Amino acid sequence: MTIELRNSDRLVEPVGYSHASIAPAGRVVHLAGQIGMDRDGNIAEGLAAQTEQSLHNLVDALAAADAGPDDLVKITLLVVGWLESMQGELFAGMGAAAQKTPLPQVPITLVGVESLFLDAALIEIEGVAVLAP
Repeated sequence: MTIELRNSDRLVEPVGYSHASIAPAGRVVHLAGQIGMDRDGNIAEGLAAQTEQSLHNLVDALAAADAGPDDLVKITLLVVGWLESMQGELFAGMGAAAQKTPLPQVPITLVGVESLFLDAALIEIEGVAVLAP
């Protein structure tokens, strides 16, 4: 399905994301938050590695819904103890994940949180996708 991405000329130009996504009518897929844990239950070390694994997990969850990255319309990042100084690690993990599976520049929201379900989890990524009817 083709998702239309748009940006407003009245806002700061986005880097790595879009201000809005428009999906044609279809089936909406809500993806559970994914942490940086592999199939064997091992949690990656550090924010960059957990971000990369979380994004790979999100793509695997999409596949379970017969969807792919191009069907994404929104991503939300929940990061423990977020500070602007953590951007380098976050972007390194996002870049590493994109080497395997490029993600579209859909709208992204980042929320700093106190903690996640598992103490060792530093990031959780959830998404919304739309599939053709």
